[in-house]
Amino acid sequence: MPDPRHEKLAKVLVHYSLALKPGDRLVIQGSDIAAPLIREIYREAVRAGAYVRPNIQLEGLREIFMSEANDDQLTYLSEVDKAEIEHITALLGIFSTQNTKAMSGIDPKRLAMAGKARAPLNQRFDERDAAGELRWCATLYPTAAFAQEAGMSLSDYEDFVFHAGMLDQDDPVTAWRNVGQEQQKVIDFLSKHDEIHVVAPGTDITYRAGGRTWLNAEGRTNFPDGEVFTAPIEDSVNGTVSFSYPAIYMANEVENVQLTFEHGKVVEAKASRGLDFLNAMLDMDSGSRTLGEAAFGLNYNIPRFTKHMLFDEKLGGTMHMALGAAYGESGGTNKSGLHWDMLCDLHEGKVYADGELCYEAGKFTI
Repeated sequence: MPDPRHEKLAKVLVHYSLALKPGDRLVIQGSDIAAPLIREIYREAVRAGAYVRPNIQLEGLREIFMSEANDDQLTYLSEVDKAEIEHITALLGIFSTQNTKAMSGIDPKRLAMAGKARAPLNQRFDERDAAGELRWCATLYPTAAFAQEAGMSLSDYEDFVFHAGMLDQDDPVTAWRNVGQEQQKVIDFLSKHDEIHVVAPGTDITYRAGGRTWLNAEGRTNFPDGEVFTAPIEDSVNGTVSFSYPAIYMANEVENVQLTFEHGKVVEAKASRGLDFLNAMLDMDSGSRTLGEAAFGLNYNIPRFTKHMLFDEKLGGTMHMALGAAYGESGGTNKSGLHWDMLCDLHEGKVYADGELCYEAGKFTI
């Protein structure tokens, strides 16, 4: 018997997040462990009249590829993948794994090589997204591995996941629309300003965003959601930022990351653990030392750090910055095979917009 929470999530994803309509060409990406949720999403998408192609991977295949592939294989771009990006009108990605550390033993240089090779595919996807030619959404299927990373039992983690998405409410779609309205007030304020100055323990950094678009993450491209974000003007970032939580990328954890920027580029990087990995990612390509995103987390239904950025970057009272590729919708121009979100706690911080205090003690005060 299907879990009613999966059925509810499937309805929200299909009808609200992706807004599928008859004739849409949807790909569902996920691993076999997420089968209970995938079935319900597939069922609901077919009922909506979409043409649905599940792209389901066996657990562990990615690890085999990254371990065994030669350089030509690592950098090969499939014509099928290229054609799929041009063909689809909707994409749903589902995070699900039985081993969150599966990629942690891979040589960082191999990860960087593969990431750089896929940059053209990611760029083309972003172009179609920015042009309104496709919609996409990422969500998560709770597993024991994710629960262990978060320090919870599986049942508690499931409750956490569904509460973060407000699926425990009678009408989650209305709840997310209300979130969008509240976040729009923040966007309306920030859009009238240029220089953003963030001060927190170990952090004193400025960037400019005048003329860029602040985007309202209201449960459509991520689920759950709850943030506002933009792309800083590429050469405007100056100062130092200390990231309060471990920076996690491809199952590698880097602790106590501190980055110093000059004229938009990282000129100094520090970490108490994982510095070699951090430097390898910073050296991935010409855009990997530049910020592609700056954002504020506004989902106060997420009460704690869980070591998964789908939730952590929305954590109320935080900001995150992403090294690498910018989202075209925000007006950013930085190109990279990297997009690495890093999280900074602002409960003891302040944010100024063109010198005006607008954020204090973990919340906007506008």
